[in-house]
Amino acid sequence: MRKYVDIYYYMSIIMHMASQKEQILDIVKKTGAIRVRDLTARGLHHESLRRLCKEGLLIRSGRGLYELADADVTEHHSMVQIAKKVPNAIFCLLTALQFHRIGTQSPYKIWIAIDRRDRKPQTDYLPVRVVRFTGLALKEGIEVHDIEGVKIKVYNPAKTIADCFKYRNKIGLDVAIEALRECLKERLCSNDEIWYYAKICRVAKVIRPYLEAMI
Repeated sequence: MRKYVDIYYYMSIIMHMASQKEQILDIVKKTGAIRVRDLTARGLHHESLRRLCKEGLLIRSGRGLYELADADVTEHHSMVQIAKKVPNAIFCLLTALQFHRIGTQSPYKIWIAIDRRDRKPQTDYLPVRVVRFTGLALKEGIEVHDIEGVKIKVYNPAKTIADCFKYRNKIGLDVAIEALRECLKERLCSNDEIWYYAKICRVAKVIRPYLEAMI
């Protein structure tokens, strides 16, 4: 009798683990990634993640972050990873320029904007540069893009130009001027749009002579 009880017990454990693995894979397929704390919130054991990685079904893409091993990735995959880890992040400045294919910048770090009151995010697995905005400078000009099944927020070209002039001491005035020139040349936005965001970012006086010289 004890033999059959043991068999039943071990079979129950195996079935329970299989069920957990299916639940985890289903979550990752729907959301694009899963974190250890997501399992805890659902009453699932984190050991299942290690087993799924060992089986080659998941990969560890960052501290506490797991994705499907066979997931299709794009050139914006690093942005997707940040968006999963920091849902309130808005991609800005050099990263936004690169996203919109403005200028020649290829930044090593990923630039994100967060609210002045937000806690600085922990993203040690990817190099991130954080800037803090507030009010309309934070909320205006946001585009939402669906990449790899994840919603990411990026400032539009006009807002990005204004931000570049505002942070010209950090990224270089030459970068801001190049971005403005190319943005106008490629008609990625209008003069009025740039002027609108320049006033929001309080760089209207700075950007005026460059804008007037190019139109």
